[in-house]
Amino acid sequence: MTETTPGWLTSDDLEQARARMPILYVEAVPVRVDDSGEVTSVGLLLRIGSDGTVSRTLVSGRVLHHERVRDALLRHLEKDLGPMALPRIPSSLQPFTVAEYFPTQGVTPYHDPRQHAVSLAYVVPVTGDCRPRQDALDLVWFSPQDALSLAVQSEMPGGHGVLLKQALAHVGYAV
Repeated sequence: MTETTPGWLTSDDLEQARARMPILYVEAVPVRVDDSGEVTSVGLLLRIGSDGTVSRTLVSGRVLHHERVRDALLRHLEKDLGPMALPRIPSSLQPFTVAEYFPTQGVTPYHDPRQHAVSLAYVVPVTGDCRPRQDALDLVWFSPQDALSLAVQSEMPGGHGVLLKQALAHVGYAV
């Protein structure tokens, strides 16, 4: 089947690009907030990795060629949480952090064996009905305190636990 969407790479082209240059990603920590804007719960996806392991992850994905960061965030939130999640993308697109993933462990807290990736990370309130799609098995809502627990953190590979801690610190929860 021929891909007609501009910005998509074939699997071989993507593998070659990953071997030669950093790839830009967006990551989103979906949250529920109360009327005063305080985070009441954090949504974590349950996925099965290519090696068969089950882990908790954040909404994440590549920014396509000629795609705005805002559009990439919306696309990945819809892809992972469903079309009725109703995300509220911040009017200012300044991320709470920039995470650099390396194929070599230990360079930063973030690791992706496939590539060197640079990720813009956001906390995104969602108000609608979230139903995981694509390769996500489930979406589980945790209180911020439970999301920071060692048990949950140990289920988040590649540095996503560190990123979650940074996200919660950004919205006022001590680590």
